[in-house]
Amino acid sequence: MRCPYCNQDDDRVLDSRATDDGTAIRRRRVCNPCGKRYTTYERVEGEESLRVVKKDGRIQSFDRRKVLAGMITACEKRPVSSEDLEASANRVYHQLLSLGEREVGSAVIGQHVMDELHKLDQVAYVRFASVYRQFKDLDEFMSELRRVIGGGGPQQKPE
Repeated sequence: MRCPYCNQDDDRVLDSRATDDGTAIRRRRVCNPCGKRYTTYERVEGEESLRVVKKDGRIQSFDRRKVLAGMITACEKRPVSSEDLEASANRVYHQLLSLGEREVGSAVIGQHVMDELHKLDQVAYVRFASVYRQFKDLDEFMSELRRVIGGGGPQQKPE
């Protein structure tokens, strides 16, 4: 494993444990040359392939890292741990696999991400929803915000 700080491949594992949902192994590592610590996740390769149908009809392979990156962006400067985000991204992926479809629309993926963010952090949920749902004006945004404050769950995007 190459160190993300100094790019050397001389490290050692300090701690290994399964993630809470059991879908990955979390390894805490230290780079011997620079002494920095970092975390890696090990997952089973070759799980059932999942493809994403984009809004414009293009089809591409599902990339869990994109889901995680969107969640990280929504949770920026919020009190949400990286472990919680990893677990949520894993849940999204496994929920999509459990649908039994080899191809899933990007809207379905976005809705699952919104559901997870709503459980994690309401501010992150509203941030993600404002981009995902493409509110046309402030009234739509405020309506969603009032719904979240009022305790309602994530709303399905109208088709």
